[in-house]
Amino acid sequence: MTPLYLITDGRTPGGPGLLSVLEKALAGGVRLVQLREKGLDGRDLLELASRARALTARFGAKLLVNDRADVARLARADGVHLTSRSFTPEEARDVLGREAIVGVSTHSAEEAERAEREGADFITFGPVYPTPSKARYGEPLGTARLGEVCSAAGIPVYAIGGIKAANAADVIAAGASGVAVISAVMAAPDPAASVREILDLAGHAGAGST
Repeated sequence: MTPLYLITDGRTPGGPGLLSVLEKALAGGVRLVQLREKGLDGRDLLELASRARALTARFGAKLLVNDRADVARLARADGVHLTSRSFTPEEARDVLGREAIVGVSTHSAEEAERAEREGADFITFGPVYPTPSKARYGEPLGTARLGEVCSAAGIPVYAIGGIKAANAADVIAAGASGVAVISAVMAAPDPAASVREILDLAGHAGAGST
């Protein structure tokens, strides 16, 4: 799988629109995107997802919708990303089809093991570092715990929570298959340049660990 998983974080008031930022990130090399827009109602989310699907298709990238299998199906997205308390990956595929990509958010070794057992294609694990968006999940888990989960997992693990270019190599060295980022790209002055930098660092770290 790709070493960079981009998660959207809504439209920034007064700043560039989400789709504009997403297009720049895709031009920089993003090939896996999660549309995570919890503040939108179903109609608006579907409209946004359909436009995001058209964008990702232009670049040969995969699009997942956060926790809304119904919207993912209607928008012809590639799959869905579930929370640890959502329905199971197999139940999601009952809606989306057997070829759908299903990721699951996890915050402990137990959740990671359950997600894999229930059929997830990959998981995110974190928060690895401090970050406001994951503060409700408690203290950062750190790279040691990340490494333990990566060693035990039989599916790809994306490190999430406070991931930036400065620490991307560290989580790859700990065993992560890739990094999941939000603000490091979505809030960057130059999203395409940020993507290229993270991909370069993650790629070098991965090559060094083989």
